[in-house]
Amino acid sequence: MLTGRNILVTGAARGLGAEIARGLSAHGAALILADIDEDAGRATARALGAEFVPVDLAEPGSIAALADAAGRAAGGRLHGLVNNGAVATGIGGVPFDGIEIDSWDRVMQVNVRGTWLMTRAAAPLLRASGSGRVVNIASDTAIWGAPRLLSYVASKGAVIAMTRSLARELGPDRVGVTAVAPGILTTPSTEYVPEARHRHYAEGRAVPGPQTPAEIVDTIAFLLTAGALTLTGQVLPVNNGFVFT
Repeated sequence: MLTGRNILVTGAARGLGAEIARGLSAHGAALILADIDEDAGRATARALGAEFVPVDLAEPGSIAALADAAGRAAGGRLHGLVNNGAVATGIGGVPFDGIEIDSWDRVMQVNVRGTWLMTRAAAPLLRASGSGRVVNIASDTAIWGAPRLLSYVASKGAVIAMTRSLARELGPDRVGVTAVAPGILTTPSTEYVPEARHRHYAEGRAVPGPQTPAEIVDTIAFLLTAGALTLTGQVLPVNNGFVFT
């Protein structure tokens, strides 16, 4: 499905990002993986025969360096960007009036500004490929309004809004921009989530039960194909039917 396509995945060291990387590799993509966790990121890249570039999505200079390295690795043409890198762990369970300002700012720096800057830095490479695709990893918490998670919900709501605007700006260059919005997945980053919330999701899905990262990878892979341009601007709640749009 992705043979011959160069794909950059951020936040690819562990959890959902690593699962995305494994799935895209299985579909034939040539991968450049990026993460702030260099040891885990390099291990994931070695296992897949992929390139690895460290990145701190809170630092504009680090993002620019990643785009430069990805361009060299991809021969100047990038066919896909998966904006998966985000702050998600350790920020839930706090009411909106109890969130620390520094915590709020960190989430916005990485999840919102980082997604914008990463897309901006990669845009010339995506345009050069003639069939560039951006897939933003959002969250269905921004669709149904999960409580006691406001900074994360707000950041993923911004990612959804940016997806629609970027689709219109990049569409004339035949660069498609979409988002997927998973629910709670069974990954190490969600171990802190109360069992009641996990149960709420498992029981409330149209297809009951937990959801694993592997279950959303094929959707992401399709959105990165040359044939997915007609879906640009769309947000797909890949959550086994917990919410519908």
